[in-house]
Amino acid sequence: MPAQGLVVLPNSASDLNLYPRIVSFGCRCQCHPPFPPLNFPLSTVNRKEKIYRLKASFWESIRSGILKNNTTIQVVEPPVTTEEEEEPLPEEFVLVESTRPDGTIEQIIFSSGGNVDVYDLQTLCDKVGWPRRPLSKLAAALRNSYMVVTLHSVSKSTGEEGNDQKRLIGMARATSDHAFNATIWDVLVDPSYQGQGLGKALIEKLIRALLQRDIGNISLFADSKVVEFYRNLGFEADPEGIKGMFWYPKN
Repeated sequence: MPAQGLVVLPNSASDLNLYPRIVSFGCRCQCHPPFPPLNFPLSTVNRKEKIYRLKASFWESIRSGILKNNTTIQVVEPPVTTEEEEEPLPEEFVLVESTRPDGTIEQIIFSSGGNVDVYDLQTLCDKVGWPRRPLSKLAAALRNSYMVVTLHSVSKSTGEEGNDQKRLIGMARATSDHAFNATIWDVLVDPSYQGQGLGKALIEKLIRALLQRDIGNISLFADSKVVEFYRNLGFEADPEGIKGMFWYPKN
């Protein structure tokens, strides 16, 4: 089924506590084959100026600097400093903790540190039914991503120190120009953990992390079966009639 371009436009601070306007076009679904990956890198940029948009339309937020329809764009110069702008540190914390009938404690741990074993990722892709991709390309996609967030299940047996079992159960990544735009890709949640709100938590925390880095135009592509899932997270399809377009090599 064709992917649909989606854009995030929260209407208030209550919408994920995000900035007033977030735009999104591209992302992958949780349980359907992925679309061709784009890229977003993870590093810091010393920004010399910040741009605040007033009444900006969708294209203005993308182009960041073109005036249209009486749109006002105000450039605010920060105080001169020799120090680089600090990048928020990667997060890692327990999202959910539960005790199984056998007494084993399971923790679901969220991390934005980007540490993903490529073989674990391939296993997760197999579980959600995605077609296999070359491991070298998977590794390159992770390496060249701007941000990679993960969910791991860690099982701790009572009285058995150091015998924790850890496995990858969720992942999403974003590519970016490091300044204005980011696109979310490869959103996966292990089928045995779906329906528990983990996919929603993964995307919300990824968006917050991007906003902390002053990236406000966030896009994704969604399989038609999960469009509603992303709508509920504030994404909007075809903002102002804008359509996502693809170019594929023809045999």
